[in-house]
Amino acid sequence: MTITLRDVQASDLDTILAINNSAGDSIIPIDGHRMARFLDIARYFRVAEADGQVVGFLIGLTPEAHYDSPNFYWFKSKYDDFLYIDRVVMTADHRRSGVGRLFYADVLNFCEVRRPRLTCEVFIEPRDDVSLVFFATQGFKEVGQLDLPNNRKVSLMSKELESFNFVSETYLQPEKSIPDWALRDRLSAGSHINHDVLRKSA
Repeated sequence: MTITLRDVQASDLDTILAINNSAGDSIIPIDGHRMARFLDIARYFRVAEADGQVVGFLIGLTPEAHYDSPNFYWFKSKYDDFLYIDRVVMTADHRRSGVGRLFYADVLNFCEVRRPRLTCEVFIEPRDDVSLVFFATQGFKEVGQLDLPNNRKVSLMSKELESFNFVSETYLQPEKSIPDWALRDRLSAGSHINHDVLRKSA
């Protein structure tokens, strides 16, 4: 079985919504309007395909996104710059099959030339041991906890990306720059990259 990752398309939204809302206690269900909103605000929004069928997705947001998640706001209050993994979800028959690790490798590759850290949250009430173990083995560390409605509680996790410091010091200086194509994302594709903004966030 071959798994491929690609940027989301509007035609994927119904499938993605169904995957999200059937994922169980570790993923909060949302409505179609909220899912469609991610098309406008997510710097990283990719799906995994197997045999032509969407079997998972990952959504990543950066601080300028207008998003009313308490977890996202917590990270905004603590860090100036980051990529926040809002959710990574697979169909039941593709969990523990390596798709999550494939997504993680891809989002890490995406982030490490653009942002200094990756962030996420994992439920500890109800406890999601699979996700806790996964993110811990990828180098994430707990930086806080947050109580949510309905007796839910999350571990807020962060991973600093040492490679970003190298990229910033080596390329994001006045006399040097990374080519625009290396920094484009799904929101900025086709538009000019403002290197001054990137330098300020570095």
